[in-house]
Parts: sequence; C-alpha cells; structure tokens
Amino acid sequence: MKRNSISLVAASMAATLWTAVLHAEPTDTINGGRINTVVVTGTRSASDVRHLPLTITTVDRNTLTANERQNILPTLMEQVPGLMVTSRGVMGYGVSTGAAGGINVRGLSSGSGQVMVLIDGHPQYNGVYGHSIADSYQTLMAERVEVMRSPASMLYGSNAMGGVVNIVTRKMNTDGSHTTLNAGGGSYGTVQVEAANQSRIGRLSTTTAAQYSRSDNHRPNMKFEQYGGYVKLNYDLSDHWNVYGDLDLTHFNASNPGTVSQPKLENKQWITRGAASLVLENHFSGTNGALSVYDNFGRHKINDGYDVGGTPQTDLFRSKDAVAGVSLWQTINLFEGNHTTIGADYQHIYGRAYYTDRQTNAIVTTPRRLMQSAHAHENEVAGYIDVRQDITDWLTLDAGIRYDHHSTAGGEWVPQGGFVVRPVANGELKGSISKGFRNPNTREMYLYGTANHETLQAESMVSYEVAWSQRLVGGRLHYGINLFIIDGKNLIQPVAGKNINSGEFNNRGVELEASYRINSNWSVNTNHSFLHMHSPLVASPKYKGYFGGMFTSGAFNANVGVQQVCGLYTSNGANAEKETFTLLNATVGYRVSPLLRLWVKGDNLLAQKYEVNAGYPMPRATVMGGFQLEF
Repeated sequence: MKRNSISLVAASMAATLWTAVLHAEPTDTINGGRINTVVVTGTRSASDVRHLPLTITTVDRNTLTANERQNILPTLMEQVPGLMVTSRGVMGYGVSTGAAGGINVRGLSSGSGQVMVLIDGHPQYNGVYGHSIADSYQTLMAERVEVMRSPASMLYGSNAMGGVVNIVTRKMNTDGSHTTLNAGGGSYGTVQVEAANQSRIGRLSTTTAAQYSRSDNHRPNMKFEQYGGYVKLNYDLSDHWNVYGDLDLTHFNASNPGTVSQPKLENKQWITRGAASLVLENHFSGTNGALSVYDNFGRHKINDGYDVGGTPQTDLFRSKDAVAGVSLWQTINLFEGNHTTIGADYQHIYGRAYYTDRQTNAIVTTPRRLMQSAHAHENEVAGYIDVRQDITDWLTLDAGIRYDHHSTAGGEWVPQGGFVVRPVANGELKGSISKGFRNPNTREMYLYGTANHETLQAESMVSYEVAWSQRLVGGRLHYGINLFIIDGKNLIQPVAGKNINSGEFNNRGVELEASYRINSNWSVNTNHSFLHMHSPLVASPKYKGYFGGMFTSGAFNANVGVQQVCGLYTSNGANAEKETFTLLNATVGYRVSPLLRLWVKGDNLLAQKYEVNAGYPMPRATVMGGFQLEF
C-alpha cells in the first residue's frame, strides 16, 4: 500500500509548503505566528517557550473546535508529532478489556500510567489502575492544550514519566456574555450536542458548559452514550490576587462487542468521572504562584460479558478511586534574568476494587473474587526547585531537582537540566537531559494473582533531547526538528506469576513540524515523527505524519487534513500484526448569519480498512452535519 501513499503525501506537503512560501505576502508584524507563544506546562508559571529547554506543543481552541469534535484526543493525534491515540469506533473509547483512548508518546503509554493528563496542572488518572480515562477529556472545558513530549516528573511527579497532556481551562477575560449551542448528527445514529456560556461582570467571571453524545457505532453491541458538564467560577480579589473553583463531571455508558473473531455479549460499562479544584493565585511583577486543592475521582461498574454460546456473568466488577492533593508553588525573580520556582506537593491515592452479585448487589466473597479485590490508600509527598537563568541575551540555562516519597515504593530523586541557545533573534537551539518515573499502582501492588507490594520499585527513564526551531517571514512561518533518545529500566512486568521490575527499553527518534500562515485566508501545517524501538510496542507507529490546511473567506471556511500511519503494531509477540493506513478528514462550514452557522464533516473519506486495536476494525467513511447558534 503503502510506500506510494507515503511518497504522495510527502510530495504534496512539500509542494504545498513551497507554493505557500513563493506566494507569501511579506510582513514585519506577527500575524498568527508563534513568536510570543506563552506556556505554563514546562515551568508552572507563564513563560515564553523560547526560553524553555523543553519540547512543548500548544493546540489552541480554534484548532480544537475546527473539526466539530467533542473530545480533544483526535485533534491532538493530528497536531502533535510523536503522539498516537488508540481508537475502536465512531465515538467512545471505553475502559477495561478492549478499551481504546490510550495516549502514546514516543513509545510510552498513558494506558500504563507512563503519560499523564493534567487539568490546569492537576493530575487526572484512575487511582486503581493508574491510567487516563479518555472519554473524560472534553473540548468544552479547554482553552488550549499543552503537550510536553519529554519527562515532566520533576514538576509533576509520578505518571509524568513520558510527558504530560495539560488541559488549560477556559476563562472569560472581557465584560459581557457569550453563548453557543452546537448540535449535529450523522452516520450510525451518532448525535452530539454541546451548549456553553461564558460571562464576566466586573471581577466575577464564569464558564458553564454541558454536552450530550451517543452513537450506535458501526458494529453490533457497540453503543456509546455520554453526558458531561463543566462549571468554573473565577473572582479577582484584587489586581494581584484571584481565586477560582471548577468542577468537571462526565458519565458514560459503553458496550464492548469483543473482537471480530471472538465477539462478546453483555460486555457493558457504566462509568462516572469527576475532577474538582479550588485555586488561589497571586500575580506580582517579581513573583507569582498558586495554592491549589484538587480531587479527581471515579465510580466504575463493569459487566465483563460472555462469549457467544457461553454463560452470562453472575457478578459485576466495581471500583471507586480518588487522586486528591494539595499543590503549592511560587516563582520568584531573584535578580535580572532569573526565574526560580519552588514547590511542594501532597497527594493521596485511594482505590477500592471489588465484585457484587448482579441480583442482590451484595459484595461477592468467594476466594477467587477476594483475590481480585483490593482496598488501598497510598500517599506521596514531594518538594522541588527549578532555576532558570538568562546568562546573556542569547543563552539560558535551566536546572531542577525533585524529591518524591511514596508510602510503599519509597523515595525517588528526579533531576532535570537543559540549555537554550539563541544564535539568531528568531531561532533557538535547545538541549535537555531529564529523568522520568512512575510508582507502582494499586493494581500492580494489590490486585489479582500477580500482586506484589513488598518489593516493587518505581519505573524510571532518562531522556536526552536536542531541538532546533525557527520563525521566518515575520513569524508566520515556523519550523522545528527534535532528536531524542530514551533509556528506560525497572519496567513492571508479570514474571512467573508475580509483578517484578524486569523490563528495559530504548527508544529513539526524530520529530519535525512546520506551520505557515500564507495570508488572512490560507494557513497550512504539517508534522512527522519517526520512532525506532528496540522492542516493538503496541500502538507506537514507526512513522506518523500529518498535513492540514485551513481556508477562510467571508462566511465560508474549510479544514482538510491527511494523516499517514505506518508500522503500527496492533499486537506483538508470536502473532504480531502491523497496520499502515492513510486517513483523509474534512470539515466545511458556512455562516448564514451572525447567529447561525452550518457545518458538515467527513472522516476517513478514503474509506480505508484498518485497525488500531487488534480485532476492532475501524469504520469506513462517516459523515455528520449540524449547526451552531452563537449569541
């Protein structure tokens, strides 16, 4: 298939970018470029990305909403090099066996707790299994998403071993009120509705949003339904202090049909997830920081189902979990060009897993089910310091260290260092060495026959990275290249019936990205990642590339993207399977009036036959249409 398609996509990208440069309108001003990109993920406080030695990709709200997606993950997979998201249907990722929604970055996975999702810097993961819950990450709450593709454990601790996906939530900054209602429907009975309002009166600003979605999906016994809501209240106490609280809730019902070769019946899931935080922030000319209290919690009920012709389950798996904590940090400018961040974190991880009888709802106490049950409380306490110093106007050095103590796994020192050299005003050479780690989770320590809390230690890795990025044509053209090497050890794996620290890995690769705003109507962007793994890992492709273009003229807008995935292992070992495929997606919109906008979108318009999860074929071409009201 597939060398020809790769060559065609690559040639198209090169031709389009070259045409864009030839027809560029020269300018000395920044119009949509990245010259002043400010991020918070790599340093806690708002910082110019040019002065950070870390690799961070920012996806803004316009990009997140351009393709009418209620979940952020499909867009991140397109826009972030080196990031792959597993999927199995039109809508919904689900949990448990057969689930999708794993976020894989440079060969490390959120499904294994090695990549962490944050909401405003607060950890979001299941307290029993340690993995992210993909259906929770809704576009309705996001102002932008910042993705750090190298270890972030120095700032965020365990589970940030391979990087973080930080959802920065929305905030109304001007007086007034703005309301949107977006609804659509299409293939396989798919429906999605989202309503949101943002308001500000004086010092008080609010964001409220709600969504509903459902789909029959493209296979029998694969229905998905979800309800979600988000509310945020922010109050400016003074010019220097503000406080905000927010709550995100989502509930979804999902059905897992099993693989094509081994279908399942009654394999259903009822999941509720929530995230709440209360944050006090300060902003002064020479210092800024925050004190926050947060809680990420969930309630899961799962019927594991049965094979066709088999016997229905008599009990249900249930779990309750919470990841709650307190975070305190302050950045101080001790002298010219200095940014010193000092922080402390406390985190309590709670998890309970058990079975109940389907008829009586009583807890099942058979020996087998008791072996598969657990009730655990773990604590983590950490302190860290990060010092960034502009030595000259062309050189910045950065060094930080964290000490993190887990109540069962013990202590971990986490160093990080890097540099930024700016040989020209519009370009940066960055280098970094950083350590990442992941403490064992409740499942590995206490659940099932492989449980082992006596001797398990943290997984760890060291990442080496060099990157160059530059902006040209007044900031409208941006390109970058990253080279990285990752060495990991102490991976937790079951050996001879027990979880032990036995695994090692070595990943290395190259990532490229470029974006160009041709004029007020046209913009294009592309990114590519090449990954070499000593041992092939599921859901980590050898090559992933994307080319997208956006056109806007008056009331009309169009967004088109082509994604190429090559060498994607859907299973490994003796029966390893690989996939290569090309996806074409497009969204077209037309604004009928200031109040009403119509849209239509198509996914997999080339009708590719492919799988991302082994045994779960993806749908061919799907279409949706809808409208947006805005007032």
